Amino acid sequence: MIGERKVMQEALFYGFSLERHVPDNHLLRKIDRFVDLSEVRAHLEPYYSETGRPSIDPELMIRMLIVGYCFGIRSERRLCDEVHLNLAYRWFCRLGLDGDVPDHSTFSKNRHGRFRDSNLLRKLFETVVARCIKERIVGGEAFAVDASIIVADAHRRRSVAKGEDLDPTSSRAIAEYLSVLDDAAFGGSTPVEPKVISPTDPAARYTASANSVAGYAYSDNYLIDLKHAVIMDVEATTTIRQAEVGAAKTMLDRTAEQFDVTPSRLVADGGYGSAEMVAWLVDERGIEPHVKLIDKAERTDGTFSRSDFAFDPERNVYVCPGGQELRKYHRAFAKPRDGVTKAGTMIYFARKQDCEACALKPKCCPNGPVRTIGRSIHEAARDKARAIAETEAYAVSCRERKKVEMLFAHLKRILRLDRLRLRGPSGAKDEFLLAATAQNLRKLAKLAHFPAPVFAT
Repeated sequence: MIGERKVMQEALFYGFSLERHVPDNHLLRKIDRFVDLSEVRAHLEPYYSETGRPSIDPELMIRMLIVGYCFGIRSERRLCDEVHLNLAYRWFCRLGLDGDVPDHSTFSKNRHGRFRDSNLLRKLFETVVARCIKERIVGGEAFAVDASIIVADAHRRRSVAKGEDLDPTSSRAIAEYLSVLDDAAFGGSTPVEPKVISPTDPAARYTASANSVAGYAYSDNYLIDLKHAVIMDVEATTTIRQAEVGAAKTMLDRTAEQFDVTPSRLVADGGYGSAEMVAWLVDERGIEPHVKLIDKAERTDGTFSRSDFAFDPERNVYVCPGGQELRKYHRAFAKPRDGVTKAGTMIYFARKQDCEACALKPKCCPNGPVRTIGRSIHEAARDKARAIAETEAYAVSCRERKKVEMLFAHLKRILRLDRLRLRGPSGAKDEFLLAATAQNLRKLAKLAHFPAPVFAT
């Protein structure tokens, strides 16, 4: 038998509890106890005027942004609509049932103004990291670093040849591009000028990752703790190796200064295996480099590689398989020379008469009169990295390095940050900081347990 038709009747009074309608296992209820915004007002107070109308509550805007990045809501227009309709979002944002949701334009106004001027989003991220340390989900012993390409909000087929063709007064992104030309994370990272520049977002660099279409993009750099893959620091850079290596140094120094945490080993791929980077880790920071070296000394044509030559550190010479010595200089100079090239290498070579009389010359230097070997000034640090690469701990590090790659996969597939919405270096930095904050909050919700209840006796 068909049931009666239900007709909605408006009641004069309602008894409704918003707290009761948010499930205990909801993500927002789990992360709410880790969101500490008690210092936001004091942090922003110098950036507000003492006169005029009361502004939108900054804590409300921050809570709404956390909701947006935790649930992959990329549009602030849509975010305002979702917070207006969703009971759990209203509960998390402390709006109640009848609280007004701010207009979407409020976010843009504050982001380009007081949020960036006060570096509020960096403060928010560091507050969450400090809570991760307090909850003991940060080991502090082993870190990993990597970068991932995030597509910029710029058409890949529109470009100009030179930066002089851009009008600095036409957009905020162009003005930011001109301001970071000497920044080590952007224009100052390499003397090579880009072949094409985007007129929409000039700081984004034209590049391509494996199995993807070329386009303009930024690099999102993560420094994570390998115990539970907590993001310790994040940095936005241009998409070239030199900038990413520089970002790794910046993040390690900033983590040590801000949280007094320095790892004993750093895990990274071959992009961070330059001699300068390895020497910086070993000699200046005392960190074990679990890094694949950038090493071009091994030969594949059947001739002797550099590993076939024995180095004598006391005499500062190489000894070839035939027993002859390779030196930087075979005669004394009135004015001593260090023999270091501009690239930071020292060239060792044998004497011509020794090579001509050697029976091993066809396997040593068949195409030249003498054999030469280049040795980096940081070769001692590189030797330490080679020794580490032979250990079982290095094999474990190679497996653990996948944790940072999984974070990037989560960032792009779950949080939907595979393409930037904001433009310019500041826009990329804001999005990366908020996304990393959301990932750490989700990690806290998963790993940090609720305190045990205290019962009356």
